[in-house]
Amino acid sequence: MALSIDVDTLYFEFPDVHVDAELKVSFHRTVRVPDDGNEYPLPPSLGRFPLRVVDDRPVLPVWQSEACWIKFDTRYPFLVKVGAGDIDAVTGGPWTPGPDFEAEDYLEVPAQPWIDGFGADGDAVRQFVAMPLGAGYTVEEQLARGPASGGIRIAVSPMRAEVYDRRRDIADSRPPVMTFASPVPDGMGVGAGGSISQRIASPVEERRVWDLDHRTAVHVALINSEQWESLTGAAPPTEPITAREYTERGYPWFELYDESVARRASATLPGVDSVDSVAEVLARRGEGPLPSNESVEVPEPIRIRPRGRRRRG
Repeated sequence: MALSIDVDTLYFEFPDVHVDAELKVSFHRTVRVPDDGNEYPLPPSLGRFPLRVVDDRPVLPVWQSEACWIKFDTRYPFLVKVGAGDIDAVTGGPWTPGPDFEAEDYLEVPAQPWIDGFGADGDAVRQFVAMPLGAGYTVEEQLARGPASGGIRIAVSPMRAEVYDRRRDIADSRPPVMTFASPVPDGMGVGAGGSISQRIASPVEERRVWDLDHRTAVHVALINSEQWESLTGAAPPTEPITAREYTERGYPWFELYDESVARRASATLPGVDSVDSVAEVLARRGEGPLPSNESVEVPEPIRIRPRGRRRRG
């Protein structure tokens, strides 16, 4: 098992399982959709966030209230868990690196090519929006019992090699890899933004197909622009374009052609539907409206397929 970073991408590699057992994970800057009660199509990629290792920690820079989506790129099947600090992003329950098959708190990749936000009931998610810890903006602060750790967690388990080979008829080998340590808690977390039309598919694989003895987990730190420049010596990315600016320039929005069965919210976990969004927290605290939160009229979205030639963004 190994974890490495190259060209702003996390590489999860499992050479002890299979030569093809490699998953690439990247974090994409995007348009923050308005948190106005409407449901918006998939926003585009505005490019990958820079990703660096600082003191054995993977870190990426974000502006306050900047939105993010996570892309998974692989041909080998993986069970993937995503957490916002100590909260599971799919169910809203407590974070654990191991899967809860009853709660279905994980994604099956590559069937799920990306995730834009916290799981909500049905065919929508609440967009990932970066916010500082300490004022109750984040989903973690509203749902977790202990102190917030912030950042984004990813835990990955590969499919068993014999299952993959039986399905794909591909031979095994063992390439060398590079490793680094997981990070410590950081000072920014993830709040709930506007609603996006996106289906988090119900799992279809049986528990026995996953090799849970081989698992790698990482905690990616989110840092603000000043910290990024101080730690890396590099200038941070410019502030992202707003939803209104993006739409007025005639840029496209997207819709995923998806025939999977959407999972439903847990009856026993509070879930993201029970927490306040970033805009609602700001209003409750009397700190004014969320910047650039005006409603927009979007054009007919472009329909894309997960494995088609057309890219998102």
